[in-house]
Amino acid sequence: MIRVFRVLRAAYARSPFDGEGSYRYGGRWSSPGTRLAYASEHQSLAMLEFFVHLDPEDAPDDLVLATANIPDGVSREATEARKLPAHWRDVPAPPALAQIGDEFVKKAQHCVLLVPSALSENEKNWLINPRHPDFKQIVVNAPEPLRYDPRMLRSRRTP
Repeated sequence: MIRVFRVLRAAYARSPFDGEGSYRYGGRWSSPGTRLAYASEHQSLAMLEFFVHLDPEDAPDDLVLATANIPDGVSREATEARKLPAHWRDVPAPPALAQIGDEFVKKAQHCVLLVPSALSENEKNWLINPRHPDFKQIVVNAPEPLRYDPRMLRSRRTP
């Protein structure tokens, strides 16, 4: 079993792995209209993934850490960085990446797609299809309050 991590606003904590955010807005690995819950294999990676989208001048004070336990028997597949387009880490992400997640959900052969993090290529993000039959084996834990260290949000002054 592995525990995965996700940082989000408290308002969305009732169903933190329902894929609603990606369904509405899309993401690096999915187009709007595709439901995937983005999670990370480490708490620090989940915090980093959320952090890069924060405005340090207006950081939210209602963050939570959501976790889920994924049993070993939950079906999964992995995508390796060496098989991705050359500029897969670019911002904005190449459209080919969203096609990977969209196809993964359409095929519905597996519940979880492991992908390399664009922020830390040797670590994995876990994309979870909440509509896959294996999803009911995943145990979603109660979210916990989360606060970034204030030093991370301080504006950098140039000497």
